[in-house]
Amino acid sequence: MLGLIAIMGAYSAFIGYVAARWLPRTGALRWFIGLPGLWVLIEWFRGWFLSGFPWLSLGYAGINSWLAGFAPISGVYGLSLLSALTAGAVVACAFGTRRLRWTAVAMVALIWSAAWALNRMAWTQPAGAPLTVALVQGSIPQDEKWQIAEREHTFALYRQLTGQAFGARLIVLPEASLPQLANDLEPYLGPLERDAEARGSTLVVGLLRYQPETDRYYNSLFALGSPRSYYDKRRLVPFGEFFPVPAAVREWLRLMSLPYIDMTPGAEEQPLLQAAGTKLAATICYEDAWGSLGLSALRDAGLMVNVTNDAWFGDSTASHQHLEVARMRSLEAGRYQMRVANDGITAIIDPRGTVIARLPRFKAAVLRGSVVPYMGLTPYASIGNWPIVALCIMLLLLALAVPLLPTRRTGES
Repeated sequence: MLGLIAIMGAYSAFIGYVAARWLPRTGALRWFIGLPGLWVLIEWFRGWFLSGFPWLSLGYAGINSWLAGFAPISGVYGLSLLSALTAGAVVACAFGTRRLRWTAVAMVALIWSAAWALNRMAWTQPAGAPLTVALVQGSIPQDEKWQIAEREHTFALYRQLTGQAFGARLIVLPEASLPQLANDLEPYLGPLERDAEARGSTLVVGLLRYQPETDRYYNSLFALGSPRSYYDKRRLVPFGEFFPVPAAVREWLRLMSLPYIDMTPGAEEQPLLQAAGTKLAATICYEDAWGSLGLSALRDAGLMVNVTNDAWFGDSTASHQHLEVARMRSLEAGRYQMRVANDGITAIIDPRGTVIARLPRFKAAVLRGSVVPYMGLTPYASIGNWPIVALCIMLLLLALAVPLLPTRRTGES
């Protein structure tokens, strides 16, 4: 934990070092160009380096503000840039020259008035009739989830909750909802699948699966029915789903009866899940924090689904932060999203990133609602992060290069 904190702190420390070492101490180059560009570049770099940690980008602070209007165009990193520019304007108003203060006021007025106008635009369109959905939140405590003594209770609970959800066109259970490999669950899943089909429902279930041909384990999301399909998680959690450690450490984990078998990431390109006559853009757990990860799926997918197990976080702010991440993904994509968490926060999110229904945390319950498939691509879904990254590179280079340019000297022939 200390190591992770030190690594995360090092990113911010690097921003401070570059600013202190090479950027001008005051002025527009520092406040409007250099620091905003540098901040967003480090956020983006942190999001993929050493498997990536894209959690808590600055742009998420704008999810409930007018700035959210830029999300379908620029994604969360665009919001980070605009937030940093607004912060720079505040500093300029406090410490800048009179001319710089007026420039800051004009810049903020332009950014926020444009954001207000963009919030009125619709980038995607409905592409089908409303679909009834039921999201199942089992609320199994993390310290009980994989206990053999609790297995039958878990099976019975999900059988009961799923039975309550029958009749909804689409029923979704959370990540790794059943504490057994999918390979061994046919006696449980088969009758449940048949009962669901008899009531006009399709089940989507988060399960772990084993591939004996390659001796590999996957964190997957299954769409039951005829035919069945599945999606394998692509972005795994270090030290949770795989262990980037030498063989000697792995042997110690084995001796200490600690987990030591790695999960395997799914292929970057996978067929879309199909359920209830609709194609789904799926993510598992915190891989929804990568805004660009599922953009290719949006060309064909009408709905988004995220299954997760945030029970690891306990009663902390992390689950609420994760919900904001999911809201940003819906806003960027212009799609309804079904978000199903083991103990919360289970919610239905509309294409504007608004939570239209949710369950209370730590309660076993079923959330019923209605979603509408949407089609069309937002500008961000078409182009991804590269325009913002390229812009920030140019801003940083400009801020670093201008002080090095020769100045004109007066009084000489």
